[in-house]
Amino acid sequence: MENNNTPEIEPKKKKSLVFPIILAVVVVVGGIYGYRTYSYGQVHEETDDAQIASNMSPVISRVSGYVTQIKVKDNQFVKKGDTLVILDNRDQKMALVQAEAALTTAKSNISNAQASTTATSKSINTSEAAVTTANAQIEAAKVNVWKTNQDLKRYSILVKDHSITEQQYEQALAAKQSADRQLQVLVDQRNQIAQQTKVASSQTAASSQQISVAGSVAKQREVDVENARLNLSYTIILAPEDGFVGKVPIQAGQYLQAGSQLFSLVKNDQKWVIANFKETQVDKMVEGQKVKIEIDAFPDREFDGVVSSFSPATGSTFSILPPDNASGNFVKVVQRLPVKIDFVKLDPNVAKKLRTGMNVKAEVSLK
Repeated sequence: MENNNTPEIEPKKKKSLVFPIILAVVVVVGGIYGYRTYSYGQVHEETDDAQIASNMSPVISRVSGYVTQIKVKDNQFVKKGDTLVILDNRDQKMALVQAEAALTTAKSNISNAQASTTATSKSINTSEAAVTTANAQIEAAKVNVWKTNQDLKRYSILVKDHSITEQQYEQALAAKQSADRQLQVLVDQRNQIAQQTKVASSQTAASSQQISVAGSVAKQREVDVENARLNLSYTIILAPEDGFVGKVPIQAGQYLQAGSQLFSLVKNDQKWVIANFKETQVDKMVEGQKVKIEIDAFPDREFDGVVSSFSPATGSTFSILPPDNASGNFVKVVQRLPVKIDFVKLDPNVAKKLRTGMNVKAEVSLK
C-alpha cells in the first residue's frame, strides 16, 4: 500500500537573465561614455567662470563745484559730446575775468616799455647828432686857437721892436685867451652831451629788458587766460564716447571734488569674453585656438570665438588685497588666469542685447 504522505520535490526555478543584461549594458555604455569623455577632455578645456566684457569709460569731474543740472538718467544711451552734467560756473567765470584783466595790464606794460624805448632811442639819435656838431665846432675852435696863438707870437716880437702898439698886442692876447676859453666850452659841452648819450643808452638797455620781462609776463597771463577758459569749459561734463550710462548716483546741489568719478559709461562698440581658467588648464592653450561659447542669456544658441590673449598675471594678483605668500600661514590655492576670447562673426542683434558681466561657459579646442 503506497504512502501518499511523501512530499513532492518542486523543480528548481530558472534564474532571470534581465538584470545581468541590464548591468552589462550599463557598464558598457558607462565605459563608452567615460572613454569618450576622457578622450574629449584631452583635447578640450572648459570653464563656467567666464563673463562678457566691454570697454568702460569713467566719467570724471576735472574741476570742483556744485552740481546744477543732471542731463542723463540711469541706463540711458548717449553719443560722444552729449552733455551729461552741468556744474556751477560762477567761480570759473570770475577767474576768467581776472585773468583777462591781468593780460590787458601786461600788454599795456609792453606798450609803455616800447614807447619809452622809442623816446630814448630818439634822444640818443639827437645826442649823437649834437656830439657830431660839437666835434666839428671843436675842430674849428682848435684852428682858431692855433691862429690866435701864432698871431700872439708874432705880436710879441713886434711889440718889442715897437713895430706895433701895446694896444694891438693886448688885442692879440685877448683874442688868444678868448679862443682858448671857447675851445674849452665846446669840449665841456661835448662831454656833457656824450654823458647824456651814455645815460640814454643805459636807459635803452633797461627799457629793452623791461620789454622782455613784460613780454614774459604777458605770455604767462595768456596761459592763465587759457587755463581759466579750460576750467570754465570743464564745468560742462560731456560724454567721452558713445555708450550706455550706468547708475547715476549724483544729485543736483551735490559738491564734487576735482578728479572724482561720477559714474561709468559702458561703450557699446565691442564685446568679448574674459574666461578665468585654472592654472592647470592653460598648459596646452595658445592664441588662435577655437572656442565654443555658451551664454546663459541665450541657452539655445552656441557662439564661436577665438583665444585672443592671456593675462600677464593671475586674477588674484590684480585684486585690491593680493595674497602675500611670504607669510607663515601659507595655503596653496589653485590660481585662475584670465584669458581674453574674441567673438567670431557675432550677430549684431545679439551684440546689442549682450551686457557686461553676463555669465558665459567657454570651451577651448586644443587641437
